[in-house]
Amino acid sequence: MKTQKIPEATIVRLSMYSRFLNNLANNGVTIVSSEEIAKGLNGSPAQVRKDLAYFGEFGTRGVGYNVRDLNEQIKKILGLTHKWKAILVGAGHLGTALINHKAFKTRGFEIQAVFDNAPQKIGQTIGGVPVYDVAELVDYVKREKAQIGIIAIPPAHAQEAADLLVQGEIKAILNFAPCVITVPPQVEMRSVDFTVYLEVLTYNVETNRK
Repeated sequence: MKTQKIPEATIVRLSMYSRFLNNLANNGVTIVSSEEIAKGLNGSPAQVRKDLAYFGEFGTRGVGYNVRDLNEQIKKILGLTHKWKAILVGAGHLGTALINHKAFKTRGFEIQAVFDNAPQKIGQTIGGVPVYDVAELVDYVKREKAQIGIIAIPPAHAQEAADLLVQGEIKAILNFAPCVITVPPQVEMRSVDFTVYLEVLTYNVETNRK
């Protein structure tokens, strides 16, 4: 039986739905409709219902969705019902900001170690996370069974860092270096280049001026 391919845009929206539902639950809201979810995220009710329909039936027609139940179901779909072990390559400004970003822990991602090649940083801690020599990276990933590697170093060394993570049998990589990285097909990888999004903004600003 062929498995249905879920559009990646749907997965991105599920993550946004979960955050929205989290806020509702924290504010004491117990029931929400697809219209309210769509309004809160500048989307359409039809899209909300379509996204959820990929994974089954949720809520009650004419009543809506139980906020906590729906959020738990989405978290289960996204694999957020357990902790994910992550390591970070790069103890610079970006790496420090990522470690101190509270959203990682609240969503189940625990950065357990940082790796760098600067002697003055090795042996220190950042936000309580120890900094190790990058030469220890492969052995650490294998020993601790880290699942996600985060690259936050200059592009000139990003591929090398990715190769070490792959050698350590990492499952997934999130790359913040503004460059193209290649990994084997069994490794999930996504790149985040802030300048790309800035350029989308400038394009839209320039276009709206015309």
